[in-house]
Amino acid sequence: MEKQYRMEELELSESWRLFKIMGEFVDGVEALHDLGPAVSIFGSARMTPDNPYYQAARELATKLAQSGFAVITGGGGGVMEAANKGAAEGNGQSVGLNIMLPMEQKPNAYTNVLVEFKYFFVRKVMFVKYADAYIIMPGGFGTLDELFEAVTLIQTDRIKPLPVVLFGVEYWGGLVEWIKTRLLADRMISPQDLDIIHLTDDPDEIVEIVKRGSGM
Repeated sequence: MEKQYRMEELELSESWRLFKIMGEFVDGVEALHDLGPAVSIFGSARMTPDNPYYQAARELATKLAQSGFAVITGGGGGVMEAANKGAAEGNGQSVGLNIMLPMEQKPNAYTNVLVEFKYFFVRKVMFVKYADAYIIMPGGFGTLDELFEAVTLIQTDRIKPLPVVLFGVEYWGGLVEWIKTRLLADRMISPQDLDIIHLTDDPDEIVEIVKRGSGM
């Protein structure tokens, strides 16, 4: 039996789809415009609470919340759940930008601000628009997508410079080394582009990086 890949939106008129997109932008801006200093945290939805990176995300989010930062995640499970839980435990704003998917993602129980999106690209704008830093915990394709989109936007001066922190030297070290030995060595990027990315295992160092980047 042939699989059906047609998206629901293709059944709608182009003009009606534009109104739906605009509506999601309006909902996101209205929910987040008074948020204050904030950090977007990304990572795998597949991590369980016994995973050390889950525990690290929770600890880091608590420290950030106690330092006056709202914590923004994709609102789902795994690292997102851990970060939202940590932010709530730190008495901070715990924001979930949930994407509505058929089978995978449901909002976690630890957000006190929840916005739901149907369109990935609208959701991505909200991650960037309201963040003073990007923290990338270990994850898969979606996490890599968020990482390289943020780096590209900073590199091309499309958004204000902000820290992009990779948490997990063992996990991300090989990627950073490849960027140096391949992209930089082959002159696909400039030496100063490497300054966009910070690699560390230290939650306290991340908090200081975020504070410096936001001017706090």
